[in-house]
Amino acid sequence: MVIVEFVIVPLGEKSLSRYVAEVIKLLEDKGVKYQLTPMATIIETKTVHEAFEIIEEAHELMFKLGAERVSTTIRIDDRRDKERSMEDKVKSVMEKVRGG
Repeated sequence: MVIVEFVIVPLGEKSLSRYVAEVIKLLEDKGVKYQLTPMATIIETKTVHEAFEIIEEAHELMFKLGAERVSTTIRIDDRRDKERSMEDKVKSVMEKVRGG
């Protein structure tokens, strides 16, 4: 499983919530597992290629919504020795926090 964090910013906008809401609708329409955070969106996909296709579509959506310039940042966790989900990663850390 590939876990990808991305941030899409339509430059020149003060409030981004309407843009973020449209990206979340896109992810839900595609059936993509996601986690919204205050600063980014995280998705799980089977491949990096699949993640890039989804993020490209979200990036292009910003222009369809009226943005004239868009900045997108992507961070990828591609672990191939075993399957790991977003929840697994958080659980692993919290077990260590609690001494487990």
